[in-house]
Amino acid sequence: MRREPPQKLGDYAPLFFPAAMLTIFFVVPFGTMIAVSFFQRLQGGFYTPAFVFDNYARFLSAFFGGVLGFSLFLAVTVAICCVVLALPFTYMLTRMSRKVQVVWLVALLSILSLSEVIIGFAWSTLFSRTAGITNILVALGIMSEAKALTPSFGAVLTGMVYQAFPYTVLVLFPALVRLDPTLTEAARTLGASPLKAFFTVVVPALRNTLTATLIMVFIFALGSYLLPQLLGRPQHWTLSVLITDQAIYQSNMPFAAAMAVFLVLVTLGLVALTVIAGRKGEAA
Repeated sequence: MRREPPQKLGDYAPLFFPAAMLTIFFVVPFGTMIAVSFFQRLQGGFYTPAFVFDNYARFLSAFFGGVLGFSLFLAVTVAICCVVLALPFTYMLTRMSRKVQVVWLVALLSILSLSEVIIGFAWSTLFSRTAGITNILVALGIMSEAKALTPSFGAVLTGMVYQAFPYTVLVLFPALVRLDPTLTEAARTLGASPLKAFFTVVVPALRNTLTATLIMVFIFALGSYLLPQLLGRPQHWTLSVLITDQAIYQSNMPFAAAMAVFLVLVTLGLVALTVIAGRKGEAA
């Protein structure tokens, strides 16, 4: 069945409403943010229309470059950890009965209903000295005394992986369900072990899906705001935290807009890579 191209202006009518919403809620605010990023900051938290590059030049300083580097490193680490943990978990989940799958998926969806504040305070309690998991390790004789595990980079990473893990599973689940089980059975018949069959058959078959999932989790982690503050130290704060600090507490809206523009451009670039990877997968 061949798809006919639009013949008249009325054929584009279904696109008018989403195009208007995209223009009102994305194009106009993003354009305003780009314009403000070139404004000049005045004393007292005010700013005036201008066309200066001071905000972007300051963004390239050593301090903010370090914050950007840490934000990218943290987002990449969270994405890799989520995919490494979610891929075998989701693969085993697709091999279970329908009732078990429903129970696990409902449990994952219940995690998605939790706010970032609840997740942050829950993990801060689990990592505390008085009521944390180290008290269990002391009772088991593994540790000599209880100690706090937060604030630390490990606590931030754990909280962000916990938050992003359900999204990763829900993205991988449809692709693994559609995977032909006879492929792994054929590999097992030819003498491959279950582990080797998984890495030589399942992982290559999901190459494009895994790439898209990594990018999706990376984008999700790049915008994390509360968890780095609740579970980490100031050196563990991400670029999103710094944008809020500059916009609200430092009253430096042009500089905050410059950082936000960069963050949005990175996100849009990664979304474009996801679309390209998806098209290559369809062509293959």
